[in-house]
Amino acid sequence: MFYCAFKAVVLVPLLRWLFRPRVEGLGRVPQHGAAIVAGNHQSFTDQFLMGVTLRRRISFLAKQEYFTGRGIKGRLAAAFFRGLGAIPVDRSGRGAGQAAVEEGVKVLGRGELLGIFPEGTRSHDGRLYKGKVGVAEMAIRSGAPVVPCAMIGTFEAQPAGRRLPRLVPVTVRFGEPLDFSRYAGMADQRHVLRAVTDEIMYAILKLSEQEYVDVYAVDARARLSALGSGPAGAEVLGSTRFAPGPDRAAPGEDRTAA
Repeated sequence: MFYCAFKAVVLVPLLRWLFRPRVEGLGRVPQHGAAIVAGNHQSFTDQFLMGVTLRRRISFLAKQEYFTGRGIKGRLAAAFFRGLGAIPVDRSGRGAGQAAVEEGVKVLGRGELLGIFPEGTRSHDGRLYKGKVGVAEMAIRSGAPVVPCAMIGTFEAQPAGRRLPRLVPVTVRFGEPLDFSRYAGMADQRHVLRAVTDEIMYAILKLSEQEYVDVYAVDARARLSALGSGPAGAEVLGSTRFAPGPDRAAPGEDRTAA
């Protein structure tokens, strides 16, 4: 009840007034049953804009720190994120990625809608980065379809580090649902998880028309910090043509999906 009231009274009017988002392909999101909406992550506002464009309630996995702040500010922040349908996940420690997967599977098991950003963190330069395999494990274990989603213009509106958004055109574009039922019972196979994740990221790439970088966003950020954020650092990362498939599997895949 609080989610519906908060969304209708606060979020929808505010975000539509600020961004006036254009929504494409909304009818491709299932109106009933479990489904994953997987999007590119360019801005802090992405989950809010995705949420206000959908007719159904959608839950997101959020880091636990958003819910544990002290004082009035901390309590308000916790209430705000709960009002968005955010689910706290402890992302510290070695089992953090698997904990996120388990929480996501619970949401899908209840027949609900789950929002995920497979890159795991916001893009620092507006390009699309390699997806983490947690989204694939959730999809295979739950049997839920995955709806690719492209957030277009949100990087220009509010890139990482910018406190207040610019008023620029924003589009939220949904693609055709992806069915991975053919991989039922194979959620423990690394090469399958990588192949499914790559298929999801390729669908997002086609919708967003971003450049693709075959590196995890967190690792790219770390490299840029070491090399410097100028042209030399960006040149080392480069970009690549996307070639999804099981041959892209790598040991020690990170499952953290949001």
